Amino acid sequence: MNVTLVNELDVPLGIDTLNELAAAVMVAEGLAPDTEVAIHLVGVDRIADLNQQHLGKAGPTDVLSFPIEDLVPGAVAAASDGGPPTNIGDVVICPAVVQANAEAAGVEYVDEMALMVVHGVLHLLGYDHVDDADAEQMEGRERELLGAAGRVRP
Repeated sequence: MNVTLVNELDVPLGIDTLNELAAAVMVAEGLAPDTEVAIHLVGVDRIADLNQQHLGKAGPTDVLSFPIEDLVPGAVAAASDGGPPTNIGDVVICPAVVQANAEAAGVEYVDEMALMVVHGVLHLLGYDHVDDADAEQMEGRERELLGAAGRVRP
């Protein structure tokens, strides 16, 4: 798995396993070994701009996902068959919002950040939480993947 971490911040994040966690999600979902994803760590202003531009929502959020492929939850993306690797998209996370959410919920920052990585990658893979059934499926998969990584779903 090819995970690119783009850190636009000049502050230490307190978690160094984001790449490994994203790769573990992709392996668990059965993606081809050359599959690519990028995780961007951005500030509050940048994620607020993206949230407004792409979702029409004002203000910052914790995580946004920008899928390239139109995937279905649980379905394996086609392998590249010798061509270029499959890029499933980008996950954009705002650590400041994640930190605030963790504090408000009384959970560990590293667990909340791990959830954002898993949540974001699952969105790229077609998972969603628009209705109750979809939310139940996505949250169940998050619990499974986080548990396999030694984390809890806050």
